[in-house]
Amino acid sequence: MTSGHDVRLIPPAYIKPYLRRQKNDAADAAAICEAVTRPSMRFSKRLATIPGIGTVTASCLSASVPDARVFKCGREFAAWMGLVPRQFSTGGKPRLGSISKMGNRRLRALLVVGAHAALYRMKSGKTQTPLADWARSLLSKKPFKLVAVALANKMARIAWAVMAKVSDYEPGFNGHKVVQTTA
Repeated sequence: MTSGHDVRLIPPAYIKPYLRRQKNDAADAAAICEAVTRPSMRFSKRLATIPGIGTVTASCLSASVPDARVFKCGREFAAWMGLVPRQFSTGGKPRLGSISKMGNRRLRALLVVGAHAALYRMKSGKTQTPLADWARSLLSKKPFKLVAVALANKMARIAWAVMAKVSDYEPGFNGHKVVQTTA
């Protein structure tokens, strides 16, 4: 709830059929108002169900990445945001370095902050999912901030799967399970 309004995310593709005139702010606002009143309108809520991703991060993700299918996989998506380690490989022996920090700085920061919040909840034992178990086992071996970035990486990969496959997030095997939905 912001300033008395209920904030909802609407994919631009859902607004396009209601756009009647040339593209300008007034026509866009009228199309949004028309689309919102439809009972069949669905809102981009799937991303906000991922642990550590709230409405702000979900809206930033959907605004920054209109079509997640341009990335081949979740790792490529996470690399685009700068959440994967640099690779120094030679002679068939891969060596991983520090996080590259290339890509969308704001989106990466939102994911890392969200991962910190989710990790505090997981660390306390309030969350009982395979993702939380993975995070707790990693916390027993690695520093908190490193695990938070690893969790942000995993959240980005899950977000890619949710956006690219137009599916819902459900906690399940290996930290996440993506369930295919219609349209």
